[in-house]
Amino acid sequence: MFDPIGGEILYIDKPLGWTSFDVVKRVRGKLLRRLGLKKFKVGHAGTLDPLATGVMIVVTGKATRMIESLQAGVKEYVATIALGATTPSFDLETAIDATYPTDHITREGVEQALAKFVGTIEQVPPAFSACKVDGRRAYKMARKGKEVEIKPKTLVIDELDLLQFSPTEIVVRVVCSKGTYIRALARDIGEALMSGAHLTALRRTRVGNVGIDSCLSVDQVANFLDSVELLPLPDDYPNKKNTNN
Repeated sequence: MFDPIGGEILYIDKPLGWTSFDVVKRVRGKLLRRLGLKKFKVGHAGTLDPLATGVMIVVTGKATRMIESLQAGVKEYVATIALGATTPSFDLETAIDATYPTDHITREGVEQALAKFVGTIEQVPPAFSACKVDGRRAYKMARKGKEVEIKPKTLVIDELDLLQFSPTEIVVRVVCSKGTYIRALARDIGEALMSGAHLTALRRTRVGNVGIDSCLSVDQVANFLDSVELLPLPDDYPNKKNTNN
């Protein structure tokens, strides 16, 4: 029996174009209807950008207390990085603002550059991010064309492997700590190659011990929440309306 109030954990494969909040909203909406409540706690462990897909952990009820520990797990990504061009957001959210030569880029050179980022590193997060600067979200200022100065953060990259190579595009596998921006890593790889780079595709394939094979699609989760037997609510539960399980 599914116990959303006591706390449940859902593993979802976030689709392209959805925000993390979109996924949470879908789950919350289903549970509000099933539980007959006006409001209900649903959260997620680790934000994914709209242009990223893959493992997203959604928690309900009392399990929201576990968010910090859940999102602290090591994460694995497969990232496609275009070489020879940059964008202000370091991904496809914004248009290319500069181009650079790539004729000098070799597989050996890429592998040597990637090796420099393995271990404990300092990374400056993107201006187009949810980082706070003077109490304001950086992306809100960046999208208005304002200069955003963000301090570097210490993080750990455990593994960084080259999966595919061409002088204009690489695909890498990244195993890293919480707080790593793969878009910023793409920027830094481009600079290390004496060129430019930006992220064109990103898939999170693992969070902690949870792999993509353990995840359901958004539609599968919605169908599950529509049909699963829910643990009944106490009669005096706050905000309870007419429950229809």
